Amino acid sequence: MITAHVVGASGYAAAELIRLIDRHPSVALGVLESRSQPGIPVADVFPWLPHVHVELEERGTALARVRSDDVVFLAGGHELAREQAPALLAKGARVIDLSDAFRLEVNAGEAVYGFPERYRAQIAGARLIANPGCYVTAALLALVPLEPLADRIAQVVIDAKSGITGAGRTPAVTSMFAEVDGDVRAYGLAGHRHGAEIVQESRAAGINAPIVFSPHVVPLKSGLLADVYLIPRSPLSRGDVLALYERFYAANPFVTVFRNLRAPHLPALVGTNDAHLAVAERDGVVHVLSAIDNLGKGAAGQAIQNMNLVLGLPEEQGFDARTTVG
Repeated sequence: MITAHVVGASGYAAAELIRLIDRHPSVALGVLESRSQPGIPVADVFPWLPHVHVELEERGTALARVRSDDVVFLAGGHELAREQAPALLAKGARVIDLSDAFRLEVNAGEAVYGFPERYRAQIAGARLIANPGCYVTAALLALVPLEPLADRIAQVVIDAKSGITGAGRTPAVTSMFAEVDGDVRAYGLAGHRHGAEIVQESRAAGINAPIVFSPHVVPLKSGLLADVYLIPRSPLSRGDVLALYERFYAANPFVTVFRNLRAPHLPALVGTNDAHLAVAERDGVVHVLSAIDNLGKGAAGQAIQNMNLVLGLPEEQGFDARTTVG
């Protein structure tokens, strides 16, 4: 059985990783490393994981214990990833990084971009995977299949809304319930750090139209909805886009394309690695709705999907449980 370690194991995405690894039939939990809470039982850090009977361990423990061909998830920030990834790779581990440390270097560096719906074959042979974040994943699910229609798209507008767990678990005034309740908060008005990532991968998929990306925080624990508007250069219809989606995602186990005209329901996605896509059209503008769990397909779930690909396992393995976070 393969051992999987989690470094940076005290955040929300890490909690979802721990939950999924703990119930995975082919992978065992290894070191759960936390700089901020070493020695604390997992169940005390994450009360919704009472069945995980291990303690968080101190900095450097994963590197000390890792063996060749173990999997290590880096669930902390980009500085942690840049510090630890080279040493872990040198010991023969497979590394899946959930930060943005390597996402803009995948074309020049060692990392493979961890978006399975486009890079499945490359991921299967990778040693270092740059796991996309939630906003980028939702956007790319809507954009990547559209390459055959690229010359008919004049501009793309992405209006995305995420639950507050996307802000992480480190205490901050702006993340407090009293601050977010009753509000829809736009941010990154001068440009969001993940906008370049969306552009990079859209260009790689042949979508060269200008992209405007606007993220928002909404008073939900988890879930993400991206409204993607395709402004046409020449006639573009709902049927054109829907047909491409149905062909592109026919063999993808986690993506559901709604053929009828209805919106995704975020609560249906909580605790899953699923993605729901819907398509509407008004006055010549095609409106794509892309919905995921920001901690699932937008973070930990996609990381587990990538792990399965790296290990040669079925992509769906380990996704039976749909327990919500918190």
